[in-house]
Order: sequence, then C-alpha cells, then structure tokens
Amino acid sequence: MDYATNYDVGDRKRGGGINEDSVALSVFEQGHRSGVTADGTDGNGIGRDGAGEPDESEGPPANRSAAVFALADGAGGHDAGDVASYLATTVVCEELAPVVAEAARRDPGDFAVDIDESLLPDRPSATDLQTAVADAIVAAHRAVVAYAAESGTQAYTTVVAGVVVDGEVHYGWVGDSRAYLVNGARQSIELLTKDHGVVQELHDRGEIDDVAAHVHPRGNEITRALGGAGDGDPETASVPVETNSVPIFAEDVLLVTSDGLIDAQTDAPALYERYVEAGRSDEAAEVVRDAVVTDEEIRDLVLGSDSLVDAASGLIDLSNDRGGKDNLSVVLARDSALPSTPGEDEGMPVRAVDPDDPVEDRETVILPGE
Repeated sequence: MDYATNYDVGDRKRGGGINEDSVALSVFEQGHRSGVTADGTDGNGIGRDGAGEPDESEGPPANRSAAVFALADGAGGHDAGDVASYLATTVVCEELAPVVAEAARRDPGDFAVDIDESLLPDRPSATDLQTAVADAIVAAHRAVVAYAAESGTQAYTTVVAGVVVDGEVHYGWVGDSRAYLVNGARQSIELLTKDHGVVQELHDRGEIDDVAAHVHPRGNEITRALGGAGDGDPETASVPVETNSVPIFAEDVLLVTSDGLIDAQTDAPALYERYVEAGRSDEAAEVVRDAVVTDEEIRDLVLGSDSLVDAASGLIDLSNDRGGKDNLSVVLARDSALPSTPGEDEGMPVRAVDPDDPVEDRETVILPGE
C-alpha cells in the first residue's frame, strides 16, 4: 500500500494561528511465500510459471495490506481544538489497529496457506467493521470529553476514520471532514461522506444550490462534533456516528481531507452575495467555480500527479492558492494489489453517499454489500 499525508496551517493563519488538524495512519503490511495469489497471478497481475513460482521478470510479488486511517479538524474558536483532534486520531488508531490485524489474519488463503477455519478468528462482516469504527469514534469522543472535564476547557473536533481491509473500506464520520474515492480507470471522484453542517442542511432542504453551497457565509458551522465543554460524563458520553462500507479497487486513491480544502476561499461571503444578486446566473456560477476548489479539480490534480506525495502537496498548494482560509490536512492511500476496477460492461458499484445520478437511471449497478 502506498500512502502520503500532508497538512498546513493555511495562508490566512500563517501569521500567528495554529494548526488544529490532526492525521494518523496505521498500515498492516504482510508478505509470505510468493505473495498474494488470485487465479494464478498475484494482485498485480504477475504471472507464475508451471511450478507456481513468480515470474521474476514481471516484478516482485505483492504484499497484502490493511490500514487504519483517521483525520480530525479541531473546532476553531474553542479552547482546545488542537488537543481534541490529537486525541481523536490517536484513540481511533489505538482502537482499530488490532481489529485490522485480526481481520487480515482471517484469510491465509491469500498466501496459499491451508489452516483449518476452526483455528482462525471469525470473519467480520461489513456491519461488524462499521460497528468497530463507530465504537472507536465514540471512544475518542469520550477521551475528548474527559479532557474537557479535567481541564475546564471547551474541546471539539470533527473526525473521519475507517479501516481498509480485504478490498473494502469501512468508515465513519462526525462533522464536515470528508472522504473521497478518486478512480483512475473511470476518471471519477466520489464523495463517501455527507457533511454534518448547516450548509448541507440548507442544501438538503432545497434552499440553496450546489454553487451557493461552495461560498455560503455559514460554511464554517457544523452540526455535530466530538467533545464537549467540560460538563459531560466521560463514562457514558456518546455521539451519533454515520458509517458505511464500499469496495475499493487497484485504480482508486482514497482521499481523506479536512474542510480546509473545500472551504479555502477567503472571499466566500462576497462571492455568495454577487451570485445571489446576479440571479444565480450561469455567468455568476462560473465565477464562483473558478474561485473555489471543486471536486473536479481535486480529481484532476490527484490523477495528474506523479505520486501520492506530489498529490498531497499539490492539494495543499491548491487550497492556499484559493485563499488558504483554514487549516488543511490530507491523507491519500492506494493499493495496487487490489482487484482492478470493473470494466464498462461489468457495472460499477454505487459508492458515493449521495450519487449525482439516481441509481434507477443507471443501466447496471452493483449495490454495496450485495
């Protein structure tokens, strides 16, 4: 598995602000014998000779990878957003790293190892892994609440976190940090999360359109977060966590980001007013799209970069070029040992949390978990 992380305080805060974002990634990388096997080839399509040995001229055998990721954006304006985000990412990874290792151990057949199933842990379902992610996020919430109670401060943070194992990503989120899948085979970007924020609620009610949502003055207001103001019980504190599971392919890049990437434009309120005053015309909409960071730009930058490291730094630069309004953090990961993206005639799984085109309008769809 290849991965990269990057984070920045943001141009507007560079003169004295602090970075309240936090990222964490734990990768379980395993190699054995001749590598991962699948239908006579390893996960990278490396051929094997008649004796079952890898053809070394084709490259090295593929390892099996699993991972835990967590990204948190501490709420600005509160006493300890930086502490809250640190606690969130570290607690989540501490809770989920053993879950990933055990889930991976359940499949010795990937390495052509024959072990009686009675000696192996039970295979976790998607529901099991989503529950583990939600439990880890609640544990992080309680850690932040405990800190707030002990220190007498306000400590809040968003979080998006999950596990990548056995060709699927199982994830959960609270707040407006996001997860995407950028697919090179389909030249697509799919949003896996839905913001817990005022602007999202306005959009869901049809009160604002996609363009206005980019620059709405209330874009920094979230409706759900981890943590508290020191008045909760750390032993019983809870928070609603949204979860999901989707397949992930060799051509996918998993991108996790704080809202500093999307909400980079410092002139957003003025752009919103101009757009509304112009009657939401196509011309005014184009001005907004040119000024903000769009999903299409994110897709093109990720797919056009030579490496994930370059993509991560490029996203930081893009955000700062558009205003650098807030802290920004990104995590990117891909695994070339996974199965390839289905062809155009095979049907593509529905992975976006809120697809642009209705499922019933697609010729062939594969629903997650089916």
